[in-house]
Amino acid sequence: MKKEKQKILLVEDDPKVCSFINKGLTEEGFEVSIALNGSEGFRLATSSEFDLLILDIMLPEMNGMDICKEIRKNNASIPIIFLTALGSPENIALGLNTGADDYLVKPFKFIELTARINSLLRRSSNNKSLANQASNIYTFETIVVNDAAKTVQRDSHKINLTSTEYKLLLAFIKSPGIVLSRNELLDNVWGVNFDIGTNVVDVYVNYLRKKLEKYNGERLIHTVIGMGYILRVNDEDTK
Repeated sequence: MKKEKQKILLVEDDPKVCSFINKGLTEEGFEVSIALNGSEGFRLATSSEFDLLILDIMLPEMNGMDICKEIRKNNASIPIIFLTALGSPENIALGLNTGADDYLVKPFKFIELTARINSLLRRSSNNKSLANQASNIYTFETIVVNDAAKTVQRDSHKINLTSTEYKLLLAFIKSPGIVLSRNELLDNVWGVNFDIGTNVVDVYVNYLRKKLEKYNGERLIHTVIGMGYILRVNDEDTK
């Protein structure tokens, strides 16, 4: 049986960049749809099924970050890559904080774009496979994560997490008692396997802690100074 092509939506207002990426990805076996402005990109992203989205940020009519934010309200799982000329650490952190899974700065090498696409698609496929398994429930102390329904509870209180916060909690709850470095968390949660020079991990750990401790003040995600973070019950060696 012929394998169905994976579908990618490219939202980019530069026709030359669109042509270059479309040609390359088509040759790699992907089915590519293109939108030249943000409004059309958002319409396509929410009305059709895609396996991955590539978004520029500076777009006419609706910018890429607003597209990402709106999509994340109803779709926490689709991989999203920002492909943009905005390359400062602040821009990268802001882009990842809106819910994107990866961030690639122009000018870029096509081989790097395809590597990141394939990495995110593999991770997405693995997550879907896990969700289809019989056991989707992860627990630690009073935290219960249902990975099929994408729900989180602590002490029977429902906790509403963003897509990134949820992925971060899942990384911890799958490795209780193990110190996870910032680079490991960047790779597991954001799909970035190098230090991007921002404190995005620390910021999101703080977000997650506040939500987990809203109904129960006991801290379970601890800082291991100089090494990273760990999920375990409170002790004197961590904070």
